[in-house]
Amino acid sequence: MRQQRACLTPGTDRRVFLMSLGAAAAALVTSPAWAGSYLDRAALLVTQASADADYLRSRFSDRELARVVHRLAIARVKAAGTMQVPKEVAQAHPHLLLLLENFERAADAAVLGQEARFFTYVQRAREELSVFRGVLKQLGWTLPSY
Repeated sequence: MRQQRACLTPGTDRRVFLMSLGAAAAALVTSPAWAGSYLDRAALLVTQASADADYLRSRFSDRELARVVHRLAIARVKAAGTMQVPKEVAQAHPHLLLLLENFERAADAAVLGQEARFFTYVQRAREELSVFRGVLKQLGWTLPSY
């Protein structure tokens, strides 16, 4: 019997090469898109947390509002802690978690009527936001603004 060759047609090797090249190109294109999705999610979490803190600051005596903001802050921390993080921005993610935790602690202080503690944690959150943006910049990314 005659042995069959692995390549059935003369263009098969070329097609395999082109398909591999296409898959590699798709992987390169997908990676920044995934990092972009992370940045959009992070920007949403940060923007809303910051807006909630500003809103709460001007209505500090409203304990029920503080409880609602605190529940939202807890949900943001949980969402950020469970979301997938692309390797391109993995070094920045702990700073996102820290800033959201500081906003959550600020809201908790508002629930308890601890004004000085509230402002301390809001300031820490804003400082951590600067660190988060700085790390992203070092990695070649920027946080979208809304």
